[in-house]
Amino acid sequence: MMNTRLTQQLIAVTLFGVASLGLSGCVVNVGDGEAQSQWRESWQQQQEQNRTYLTKLSLGMSQDQVMTLMGTPEMSEAYIQQSAQQGEAPKEVLVLFYRTQRNQEDGKTTKDECTPIVFRNNALIGWGETAYSKI
Repeated sequence: MMNTRLTQQLIAVTLFGVASLGLSGCVVNVGDGEAQSQWRESWQQQQEQNRTYLTKLSLGMSQDQVMTLMGTPEMSEAYIQQSAQQGEAPKEVLVLFYRTQRNQEDGKTTKDECTPIVFRNNALIGWGETAYSKI
């Protein structure tokens, strides 16, 4: 009786082990499309939000004021602009780039997908391609 019971338990454990091994190769991918969809909605919302915030900019705003409104830029550039006039102080130029349109769905943001916001000596002097081309 004891031997039969032990044999039954051993068979049950063996069957459970074999079933577990069979299931270990199964992979269930749930929500992958959902995550990608949420990511797409996220950057689309961010672009729309950035376009809305651009309409609230005013010339002369400081970098801090703009970043408080717009948030963290996708990228930035900065340099010192030497004056052509003798005795004139050099000017600090800063350009912040915010994504406002998507050209390619490659998961990367490039400058051509952004609107540049241009500062000179910490004062907003313009935004968009015209302002960027004139610095």
